[in-house]
Amino acid sequence: MSGQQKQLLNSTESCVDEMLEGVAAVNLNVRILKGHRVVVRTDIEGAKKKGQVTILSGGGSGHEPFAAGFVGKGMLSAAVAGSVFTSPPPNQILAGIRAISCPSGVLLIVANYTGDRLNFGIAAERAAAENIKIATITIGEDCALTSTDKTAGRRGLCGIVLLMKIVGALAEEGRSLEEIAAIGTETINAVGTIGVSLSPCHVPGSGATFTLGEDEMELGLGVHGEAGVKRMKVMQADDIAAVMIDHMTEQTNSSHMTISSGDRVALVLNNLGATSYLEMFVMVRAVIRYLESKGVIVERVYVDHFMTSLDMAGLSLTILHLTDLRLKCLDKDTTAIGWKNGSTSSGTTSSTQRGRERLEPCVTTSKTGSIKQSSASPNADTSAVLCALENICKKLIESESLLNELDRHGGDGDCGTTLKTGAQGILALLDGFSNYSVYAILISAAESLENTMGGASGGLYSLFLTAAAGKLRTDTNPPSWIDALYAGMTAVSRYGGAEPGDRTMLDPLHAAHKTFVNDTNSSKDWTSLLEKAVKAADKAASETASMKARAGRASYVNAQLITKQDPGASAVALWMHALLESLKKEP
Repeated sequence: MSGQQKQLLNSTESCVDEMLEGVAAVNLNVRILKGHRVVVRTDIEGAKKKGQVTILSGGGSGHEPFAAGFVGKGMLSAAVAGSVFTSPPPNQILAGIRAISCPSGVLLIVANYTGDRLNFGIAAERAAAENIKIATITIGEDCALTSTDKTAGRRGLCGIVLLMKIVGALAEEGRSLEEIAAIGTETINAVGTIGVSLSPCHVPGSGATFTLGEDEMELGLGVHGEAGVKRMKVMQADDIAAVMIDHMTEQTNSSHMTISSGDRVALVLNNLGATSYLEMFVMVRAVIRYLESKGVIVERVYVDHFMTSLDMAGLSLTILHLTDLRLKCLDKDTTAIGWKNGSTSSGTTSSTQRGRERLEPCVTTSKTGSIKQSSASPNADTSAVLCALENICKKLIESESLLNELDRHGGDGDCGTTLKTGAQGILALLDGFSNYSVYAILISAAESLENTMGGASGGLYSLFLTAAAGKLRTDTNPPSWIDALYAGMTAVSRYGGAEPGDRTMLDPLHAAHKTFVNDTNSSKDWTSLLEKAVKAADKAASETASMKARAGRASYVNAQLITKQDPGASAVALWMHALLESLKKEP
């Protein structure tokens, strides 16, 4: 189960772009912004002229038809796609915002994952700085979590599709941005989702994300292939339906939803990728019968692929409490090819318009660019920083397999690949940094990571370098580098939501900074001091193996399954070693 899976791809590098071209080829209602992984309604200018609010969502690829399949009249105005299971970078999101910006405003719909929150947040802040009217709502309707400890929060799952349908219908009615955002927020509080898996998914180029025994199933998994909260023996369909709904509604479950006799609900049974229709409709029957046995009124049922997890066998169940307004919005027409109309008494059908691939340029011009020269001129530190960056990038590239293997125990198995991609992006730019100041090098590296890495890692490292650079604008002496380290880790904590002790990249960063602060007064031998800091970071990274995950994707996973040290913390220790090695080589 853990080996490579046969897949109908040309390459892992091109699969997302080629997938989007395929979407545009069969859907006359959308176009692709040239140079961007952004799908936009072809009639967007008409919607703007009507004074409608425009809506953008997106996330990592691998969940198709989410989100590109839901672009169209009555749903999304645009969707932005990241790499497989990786949040899109801020510049891609911002391109989508600019393409649909209008006086009535833009609504961003974000799934509650750290990378998505960070990258959509960065893009929203930049859009607001350009005087684009913008609002953001974040959905986290996962009902699997049972811990009351601090975690990354309830995950955004298939409920986001119902949210997109409801706010899309409201936008077509001409409602204001403020009203749509308020109704959207109310909807988020009325929806819950839980998933069950019979097999892992296979990330292109990385293999299976976790393993399951032949007689096992996983309850409460995430759409990125994260292991769930409970591993159980495979049951009959009726029993699986009962287990899922009971867990969703269990009062001791911190993320439960309340369902009572007489409640009106809509259901989504979402195929996670590799489940047969025979099984799906057996489960439809089981879920409806179980809910109706409790007096619940099932008014709409939607069954199909809405938000998949590549080739995972399994399904997710989403339950939405209905009001007359929500039901009216769900029943409104849409041209989005991924939406399947539903009812309680008949199957679902959809019509797919055929067309051809059309690549059109973005209608607006980017207002941002790489920061080259700063107020501080290049100095003797520039060559040392460039040498260190090169060494760090090479170390991360070499460590791809190691970090991926660590990530399979608590994430989706791509930490090493993500960091390798970011490192390769920086290496490709190093020659052009030779005339930059230290400040400008770090800012440009941060921008590069946004563009190449995406996901939580891209956002966090971009924040880290951006905040650190601010302390090195005019002074690059060793004390300023210590201040820069503190500024960077503070930014990561503020926007990422983690703290030292939560089993993240912050643990080795905090240990290194603590060493610097404690020993600076007694030692001016900066190389020796860095050696101590690296040892402290190494120790802190190793200790994450026995720590409980309280933030990041691993916080969703059953703690008994996490026995290896955190990959993000391990990566920090690796690049700190590379930094030390580089400085020792300096004359």
